[in-house]
Amino acid sequence: MKPATDTIRVLIRRGDAHSGRICVYRAPRRENQTVLDVVTWIQRELAPDLAYRFSCRVGMCGTCAMMVGGAPRWTCRTHVKTVLRRGQLELAPLRSLPIIKDLACDMSEFFAKWRRAEGRFHSSPERSGRAQPPVKILPSTPARREADAAIECINCAVCYSACDVVAWNRDYLGPAALNRAWSLQNDARDSAHARRLRAVSAGGGCQHCHSQHSCESFCPVGLSPARSIAGLKRALARGALGIRPHSPPHA
Repeated sequence: MKPATDTIRVLIRRGDAHSGRICVYRAPRRENQTVLDVVTWIQRELAPDLAYRFSCRVGMCGTCAMMVGGAPRWTCRTHVKTVLRRGQLELAPLRSLPIIKDLACDMSEFFAKWRRAEGRFHSSPERSGRAQPPVKILPSTPARREADAAIECINCAVCYSACDVVAWNRDYLGPAALNRAWSLQNDARDSAHARRLRAVSAGGGCQHCHSQHSCESFCPVGLSPARSIAGLKRALARGALGIRPHSPPHA
């Protein structure tokens, strides 16, 4: 890494869920540095008690997500030069999640909603039992392609923090949980489709989405939770009209 040629003024929200303050630090400005590089330098050199999360540093785990200049981002993939404003960087914990300390949030609420949306795969007895060989499912079917299109979510909570509906209605399941539900609804191997539709139509369900597409705009891996939520809404409308869903073709 090249020697520092300038400094960055970094504003970090410090404190816990009950009290907080803005602390100002000066960090060296270097070529091609990421926001995570800056946070790590501050923790190592200036504020050893600064709490934040990171793991892989290469955009695979999503644990380093935080608010950067008011927007949720992966800090390991966000270069300082793209978000610096007048030589200043503003950092805060992810929005709409309880704060543990400084830049670290409690993800329990986020994952609880994932479970509420029946985001767990339920295998069917005829496909997992020993009585007969598993049914073959073609990966080229339209339903399987819908499932695959939504499956790359790593639960970083960026879309959750970007969603204004989550901020207004804390009971709302949120884009990540509903995206996972849509993926499983299109998986012919899953046996809980009816139960899952009941879950996503209950209080805080997909009907609360305002289709603002903030989740899609900020998703670091380019997914469209808004599209998945629209799919769930269509499935519920078909059910209300008594239209039976098409069964995905097997091999």
